[in-house]
Amino acid sequence: MAWSKLKQHLESFLCPALYGRVEYLSTSYRYLPDKAGLCYIAVDKKNVLNMSDTLIRWYQTELEIKNDSDIQLPIDNEEIEAVRKDTKGNVPEERLKVIARNRKISEHAKELLSAQSSLSKSNFIVVANRFLSISIEESLESDDILLNILALVDRRVGKKRILNMTERMKLKHPIVQYFFELRLNTL
Repeated sequence: MAWSKLKQHLESFLCPALYGRVEYLSTSYRYLPDKAGLCYIAVDKKNVLNMSDTLIRWYQTELEIKNDSDIQLPIDNEEIEAVRKDTKGNVPEERLKVIARNRKISEHAKELLSAQSSLSKSNFIVVANRFLSISIEESLESDDILLNILALVDRRVGKKRILNMTERMKLKHPIVQYFFELRLNTL
């Protein structure tokens, strides 16, 4: 599908409150075929997501994610019990929570790095086409950053669903959280 047609389809799914505020932009170089163009999403005329760098926190290493104090991961009793079982009960109770959190943040860091490494212009077009062909539930449940963003600004996602997603959004990439907050502020 041509970019202009794809852009038209994506913008037709924007929720009314974000229409005109969220834009999908693309550049390409006609006379430099070996140079790739860029795709980006702008909010209020500011480039927020530029497939390679953003105004939002962009992680370079797993250690950056682990040390980010903004990331709050809830630890449940099952995870603590798994650590207790792995250590055969030889670890003090207060250390079990620390170990369980470290395991969970390591897993979360790997997922975030994997998700953000796949962002490029060609990937944007592939993901946008996929978004148009799958259900909104699949897009919201996906680990793909772009699918999450496209779904969050979609008119088919209502107020009740947005409000019910608050806890789940804490585990998402900061750029997805940014678009969630943007949509939440339009309710």
